[in-house]
Amino acid sequence: MSEKMIENNKVSIIGEIVSGFTFSHEVFGEGFYMVDIAVNRLSDQADVIPLMISERLIDVEGSYESCTIEAVGQFRSYNRHEGTKNRLVLSVFVREIHFMEEFTDYTKTNQIFLDGYICKAPIYRKTPLGREIADLLLAVNRPYGKSDYIPCIAWGRNARYASGFTVGTRVKVWGRVQSREYTKKLTDTECEKRVAYEVSVSKLECSE
Repeated sequence: MSEKMIENNKVSIIGEIVSGFTFSHEVFGEGFYMVDIAVNRLSDQADVIPLMISERLIDVEGSYESCTIEAVGQFRSYNRHEGTKNRLVLSVFVREIHFMEEFTDYTKTNQIFLDGYICKAPIYRKTPLGREIADLLLAVNRPYGKSDYIPCIAWGRNARYASGFTVGTRVKVWGRVQSREYTKKLTDTECEKRVAYEVSVSKLECSE
């Protein structure tokens, strides 16, 4: 049952560890920790992606900064309570980790596949330069009746196609996980820089 379910959410990323480990939570005596890795894009930029990893997969007391790893798992979400609001927090839940000596094929550093359902009407817009964009929110089922809510962004022809999706449409998505900085207005005088994580869609198809 659970192995079949996991087929609908698969991530493989390769990058350099750029932080130490911080404790996240414990389940049945197993500790889970967060660590950031920088994943190179084909351009000179890098996405900094948070990983959630079990202490049983890696020695969380060790120092691994600058090590290159491959992490395989799922892209997951949970709601974090911040005052009166909930904030969607995303990370890669790691099931396998491999240390790598060197890696140069950046076309394969960041790959994700999702099979889920549109849970919010797509938002379609055009940039001032006329580039088409569609924002999607995909609900991806997990075992035991849970779901992950994954923001996705589609461009050009994919955006136009996605703009016609209705809530409940089953969609398959291929792409990469990306990080994006934005400024959140807290009050009239206060702003805070935050990082959003989403799937940049390279291919998508309606499954129904």
